[in-house]
Amino acid sequence: MIAHSFRGEVFGPAQRLHGATFLVDATFKRAELDSDNIVVDIGLATQELNKVLAAFNYRNLDEEPQFAGINTSTEWLAKHIADQLAEKISEGALGEGAHGIDGISVTLHESHVAWASYERALRPSG
Repeated sequence: MIAHSFRGEVFGPAQRLHGATFLVDATFKRAELDSDNIVVDIGLATQELNKVLAAFNYRNLDEEPQFAGINTSTEWLAKHIADQLAEKISEGALGEGAHGIDGISVTLHESHVAWASYERALRPSG
């Protein structure tokens, strides 16, 4: 759950402060399963995703210094979350097996008919 506003005529009435509630899906991709026959430790992935989301949940993003001057669109937020998860993988927070992940996709659902996704590649390091 966030609040934010946008700059630019393309956003119409969303230029005013408004709220949004998202359902967030993170998908981790790899060409081969790891030695435990998994793509990622789903428990660690859930834990780290929750940490990423906690940084802006129940906040007005217009007031957060890290988002100053940014149109925090659904698409941008999906990219931001994917980039944060990629960093967590690089740091080893999702376990050693996660270094074989070669892609992440993050989808933010605003409703059952409106959502946006961002997908990025990773370079497997192991």
